Amino acid sequence: MIEEYFIHLLILIGIYLILAISLQLSIGFTGLLNLGHIAFFAVGAYTSALLTLNGFPFCIGLLLAGLIAMLFGFLLSWPTKKLKGDYLALATLAFSFVIYALALNWIGLTRGPLGLPGIPKPSLFGFVFSSNFSFLILTVIIALISYVVIKKTVSSPFGKVLEAVRDDELAAKVLGKNTFKMKTYALGISAFFAGIAGSLYAHYITFIDPSSFTLLQLIPILTIVIIGGLASLRGTLIATVIIILLPEPLRFIGFSSSIIGPARQIIYALLLLLILIYRPKGFFGRVNLK
Repeated sequence: MIEEYFIHLLILIGIYLILAISLQLSIGFTGLLNLGHIAFFAVGAYTSALLTLNGFPFCIGLLLAGLIAMLFGFLLSWPTKKLKGDYLALATLAFSFVIYALALNWIGLTRGPLGLPGIPKPSLFGFVFSSNFSFLILTVIIALISYVVIKKTVSSPFGKVLEAVRDDELAAKVLGKNTFKMKTYALGISAFFAGIAGSLYAHYITFIDPSSFTLLQLIPILTIVIIGGLASLRGTLIATVIIILLPEPLRFIGFSSSIIGPARQIIYALLLLLILIYRPKGFFGRVNLK
C-alpha cells in the first residue's frame, strides 16, 4: 500500500513538472504573465480523453492534445499581442474562464459537470500501462523528454531572443527582432507541453470534469514557478518535488479530506507570500517577478 502511495506521488510530480516547466518558458524566459496555463492543461486533457474514448490510439490522443493546445496558444496570442504585465495576466485569466465555461456548458461534447468517466489507460504497441508502476515509467520518460526539449530551447539562440524580449522588448525590436512572433512561438510551445501534461493527467486519473481545471488548480503551478525561481529549470524541478510532497504529512495527522484541501491551499499561499517578501527571485531565479 505504501509503495503504491509513493508511486502515485512520483506520477504527480512528473505531470506537474511538465506543466511547471512549460509555464516557466512563457513566464520566466519570455516575461509573459500567463494565467491561462490551466486552460491549455484542460484542452489537452479533454482532447486526449475524447479521442481515446472514441477509439483513437493513445499516441494519437497524446500528440493531438499537445497540438490543439498549441493552436489555442497561438490563437490567444493574437488578441493579447499589445498587452503586457497585469493586463496580459487578466486577459489570459479570462481565457481560462472561457475554457472552463465551455467545458461546463458544452454538454454534448464534454458532458458538462458529469465529466468524462472511464478514460482508458495508455497503450503503446499493444502494451497497456495498466499498473501505476508502468504508468510511472511512461510519465518519467515523457517528463524527461519535455525537460530536455525545453532546456535545449531556452539554451538555443531562439531562447536568448526570448530572454531579450523579457528584459527589454524595445531594444529587441530595435535590433530587428520580431518580438510578437517570438512571444507567439513561446506561448505556443508552452501550451503544447501543457496539453501533453493534460493528456497524462486524464489517462492517469481516468475521470475529468470542469472542476479539475479551475483557478485553484493554477495556484500550485504558479507556486512552483515562483518558488523555484523565474528562468530556472533546475529550481522548477526542486520546487515541484517540494510543493507536491509538502502537504502530504497532513494525511497522516488524522485530518479529514475536507480539511486537507483548504489546508493545502493555505500552505501554498503562505509559501508564495514568504518567497515574494524574503526571496523575490525564488531558489535559483535570475530575474524578479514583475
